[in-house]
Parts: sequence; structure tokens; C-alpha cells
Amino acid sequence: MTQFSIFIDGGAGTTGLQVKDRLLARPELSVIILDDDLRKNDAARKTAMHDADVTILCLPDDAARQAAEMTAGTTVRLIDASTAHRVAPDWVYGFAELAEYQAEAIGNAARVSNPGCLSLIHISEPTRPLYISYAVFCLKK
Repeated sequence: MTQFSIFIDGGAGTTGLQVKDRLLARPELSVIILDDDLRKNDAARKTAMHDADVTILCLPDDAARQAAEMTAGTTVRLIDASTAHRVAPDWVYGFAELAEYQAEAIGNAARVSNPGCLSLIHISEPTRPLYISYAVFCLKK
């Protein structure tokens, strides 16, 4: 089985812990976890981002912006769980059911923003009440 590596930047916070628990249950995924003494070390974080196939930013908005800046001009792939990049022009909106080719756009994107729970409810409820989008599972290696 192909291993797909994921680094969770902010893995010690509420969102990061929940994402980590879900990802650790998937045998095809390898989750990169920094020790507590390194999780706020920019050099260690940047190395982990470069080592991973994708990094999920589970950070407050300002910290998510700073983390994204650390990867500017690289091939590092990011998914931002904050609201920092939700409608940023260089980021793909991570709601696969939004449009016919949205899942493909997410799969090919270097930067994916999390649509957030209210967007999912308001956009999907009238037309697709049984679907929930998780951008990480649309990514192609």
C-alpha cells in the first residue's frame, strides 16, 4: 500500500488533535509528528513541511499565514484549516462538491483552503445533504 505522508502543523491544538486521530486510523497514511520541544521551531516545521506529501495547517489565522509564507516559492502542498486563506486568490476552495471540476482542482492544487462548517451547511444542504467534503482525501500523489 502506498504511503502518503502528512504533516500536521499545529497538531497539539484541538483541530490538529482531531485531524491526527482520524489520519492515524488510515493505514495508507503516514503522519509526521514533531516532538513538543520542536513543534514551535520554524526550522523543524519547515523541514517537516518539505518532507511531507502534504501539510495541514491547524493553526490560528496569523500563524497559518506565517506558515504559508515559510513555503513560498516551493512545491510544498498545504491545506489550511483556518480562515486565513479561505478566499485567497492563489488557493483552491476545498469544497469538492461545489462544482463539476472542483475535486480535480483540489487534487492538483498546491494550496487548498478549508471551506468551513457553515459554508458546507449553507452550500451543500439544499442540494447534497449526504455529502461532506474533506480536501485531504481528494489530493493526488
